[in-house]
Amino acid sequence: MSKKEVKKNTLREPAKKLDDVTDEMWTKVNSEYRELAEEFLTVQDLSPASKKQYTSVLRQFGWYMYNSMNNKQFYEISKRDFIRYLSYIRDKRMMSSSAIGMRKSVVSSLCNYIENVVAEDDKNYKLFRNFTRGLPPIPRNRVYEKVKVTKDEFDMMMSVLEGDKNWLGMAWLATAFLVGARRAEIVQFKTEILDYPLIDGQNYVMSHVVRGKGASFDGKKLEYMIPLEVLPYWKKWIDERGYESEYVFTTKYDHEIKAMSSAWANDFCTNILSDILERRINVHIFKNSCITYLLESGVPMHLVSKYVAHHNDISTTQIYDLRDFEEEKNKIFDVNATFTKDESQEPETTSNGSFGKKRR
Repeated sequence: MSKKEVKKNTLREPAKKLDDVTDEMWTKVNSEYRELAEEFLTVQDLSPASKKQYTSVLRQFGWYMYNSMNNKQFYEISKRDFIRYLSYIRDKRMMSSSAIGMRKSVVSSLCNYIENVVAEDDKNYKLFRNFTRGLPPIPRNRVYEKVKVTKDEFDMMMSVLEGDKNWLGMAWLATAFLVGARRAEIVQFKTEILDYPLIDGQNYVMSHVVRGKGASFDGKKLEYMIPLEVLPYWKKWIDERGYESEYVFTTKYDHEIKAMSSAWANDFCTNILSDILERRINVHIFKNSCITYLLESGVPMHLVSKYVAHHNDISTTQIYDLRDFEEEKNKIFDVNATFTKDESQEPETTSNGSFGKKRR
């Protein structure tokens, strides 16, 4: 049976990945920059994932200095030099604006550290200023079109996975779509949640604290609402996996039990879910899809923002909203259309915190 053609949903050519800077390549970068970068990384309060990302970015910028700027000293870098670097990763490597912004932010953090700390003791940096400040804004662009996963598509994928007896896949997909947690947060959920007492009338349980995305080592402390409909999928997977672990999402290779890796989730979305829907699916679309599904179901934006998305500002949640508003748009040029809101269908927070409909 031939493999299905999967739509890539690309708006333009994907970025060409920057080469990893090996230890041997790193030794060729001028020693002063290497020492500054390594000192900076040592004192920063970064999560392991962020530290790995910062290290990669600073090494790649150092390699660009070696390869394209004749290995000049860091204090000699000018705004024009840095614009050259941004142009390189934008035009030659076709990076998205978010990827460029992340690299600019990391280099800027290093510059701030040098300006605020190193400059006091190093005469070469007495007059150093952060050369990333005051540059033109990075034009916004996207590589992939964000196509939401609908509830019908979720149900269809769950049905196919059930036919395959892919219990781990069903547990992960139900969590990603209905809870809205990120990939790195999903793997932290513990089996103890299945034993939490249920409160009468409450259609969810609160998770234990998990580490959310954040700059520091501890990140952002989050507690997720786990809908009760998700728990049977967890239980089925745990019953079928045949081994004990304190975590729900685990894998076992060569008799070794490990927490699920990000590579597993990536592969699951790319090689299983994408084939089922016949379009590109990645792990990041599920937070968007969860938020959009709840908003389409009538849950107010401020509740979704606070209790599901865990955003500090509702404007951040709006970025995740992928509703198309076709019904509303069709009314715009209809002179007989009325834009009314049926208040009886507007959800409110019940006394136990769940979403329900207002009663008259």
